[in-house]
Amino acid sequence: MNMKIALAACIALAGCSTPEPVQTVDWYKDHAPERQAMVAKCRANPGELEATPNCVNAIRAQNQLDNARRGLAPLTPLPSSKSP
Repeated sequence: MNMKIALAACIALAGCSTPEPVQTVDWYKDHAPERQAMVAKCRANPGELEATPNCVNAIRAQNQLDNARRGLAPLTPLPSSKSP
């Protein structure tokens, strides 16, 4: 009986946490303080956060801004090798 109560409590507590909203690359480009904080957070814990959408988007935004500052043009996608 106690096991069922503990399991129910764990499930209830797990549902209480609100997920962090996912921001786009363009949003991170426009919000420098949030971008810098997210990049620092991601680099501090890459094992857990590296593949999360916000880390990917914040780091991608930082890379694009760094490349633009250096005068590097964005890369164009290569044509698909699939033939129709």
